[in-house]
Amino acid sequence: MSRAIQLNPPYRLVVVILNYRTPNLVIDCLSSLQTEIEVGHDVVVVVDNASGDNSVPHIEQAINENNWSSWVKLLPSPINGGFSAGNNLGIKALTADAYLLLNSDTIVRKGAIKSLLDALETYPEAGLISPRLEWLDGTPQISCFRYRSPVSELINSAATGPITKLLNHYDVPIPVSDTPMEPEWTSFACVLIRREVIEQIGLMDEGYFMYFDDIDYCRRARNAGWKILHLPQARVVHLRGGSGPVKAAVAARKRPPAYSYASRSRYFAKFYGLTGLWMANLLWYAGWSISLMRQLVGNRQLHTCEKEVYDIWTNWREPMKPPVLPGKENQ
Repeated sequence: MSRAIQLNPPYRLVVVILNYRTPNLVIDCLSSLQTEIEVGHDVVVVVDNASGDNSVPHIEQAINENNWSSWVKLLPSPINGGFSAGNNLGIKALTADAYLLLNSDTIVRKGAIKSLLDALETYPEAGLISPRLEWLDGTPQISCFRYRSPVSELINSAATGPITKLLNHYDVPIPVSDTPMEPEWTSFACVLIRREVIEQIGLMDEGYFMYFDDIDYCRRARNAGWKILHLPQARVVHLRGGSGPVKAAVAARKRPPAYSYASRSRYFAKFYGLTGLWMANLLWYAGWSISLMRQLVGNRQLHTCEKEVYDIWTNWREPMKPPVLPGKENQ
């Protein structure tokens, strides 16, 4: 099949799936979409982020064998520019009324896309709409949040009930809701973005290689007057961690990739200034000290990641510099 994407009249929906060495997950995701897509009005763009493996021919073969070519387009990127860059490539490929950014490690439940598209009409003030993310057994995942702030860094590093309760207004995770709600930001594992939002505030910030790109975009949209809507009746399975190594590393208290800390520094400097970045780090140390004391007194395991006490200062001098792409660390 041809890998070139031709310009078309505006679609109702463009679904962007970003692949990096997860072809089997992509194929499973596409299988879940085949009954949810309205051919001729909707299209799926699979962006391969320079995987360097057999992803492109593997996905291409699945498209041909399943006769998906009328609604699935494969777009290989020459470089792995990260999550924002890859999704931007897919968004720019085709014009649509709305764009659904969808992780490769997702399975779309029946009716989810229709519910999200209906919400575009029902809630004209909503610029971004997210579904409920859940495990395969239907257990919901927390996917709505308050902004990360310097104070939330204290809460996170202390991991102490009384401090979390005292500063609850700044605690980032928002409990799962069974009714529509308006969080400050939502997970981009699956999110529907209205075209007018992109026209007003632009594409995602490619200064983030991975992580913090979703909170950044939601802040920019809300600053421009749009609301973020969470729609729990639309449900999408999120296998979590299948498309990236950071969450698994954090869960095991191992050292995450440097780009996750570079993204953290960029976010705090962008929205709170250099002073805010310093304050976030100092409050993180304050919380870490409390956690360390509890560990020593109560013989509890420290919950922070390996080398985190140093890594939070990544790019502290130049937090807004472009990310170093994989394979170019020594150039």
